[in-house]
Amino acid sequence: MTYRPICDTWLLARPKLKNGARYYGSFPSGFLPRARALLGVGPDDAVLHVCSGRAGEHLFGGFGRNDRTVDIDRRLKPDFVMDVREELPPYGRTGWPAILADPPYTEDDADHYTSGRERLPQAGPLLARCLQYVRPGGRVGFLHYVFPRPPRNLLAYTVRLVAVVGVIAGYDNRMRAFSVFEKVKP
Repeated sequence: MTYRPICDTWLLARPKLKNGARYYGSFPSGFLPRARALLGVGPDDAVLHVCSGRAGEHLFGGFGRNDRTVDIDRRLKPDFVMDVREELPPYGRTGWPAILADPPYTEDDADHYTSGRERLPQAGPLLARCLQYVRPGGRVGFLHYVFPRPPRNLLAYTVRLVAVVGVIAGYDNRMRAFSVFEKVKP
């Protein structure tokens, strides 16, 4: 029998943040708990939210008490302020159990953020960086318009595709792909 990645479509509700706040690019309601399940982590496992925006403010759960955020915009009060095109914060000796990346998808989307289009991370290089910072057996979830190609050479590891899920929030919206990759020993 051959392995076939999970393929599905999630039709989710529009984003709802605490205190009725609105934030361009927020996850659709119900996305985070589903994403966490595909990342293979429990509620107490640490997940690094890359280009996190306001990930911890979603009403319908999925943001764990040990999760951490990284963003270039310090006004969003992330745990780590850094340019993810250059580095990510380390975690322990082996790496993060899981990483969830949600960068701006296009230059036009990037214009909605303080960092702007000049600092827009490209999907492929950002995926490669996330895979470097996740522990062996850990997973990287990537929400984007692009289905990013994993790196061919990741030192002593290979990358396995776990799932590709279509994500949409209502009519007349663009569909995104939530891709999940696992870092494994060959």
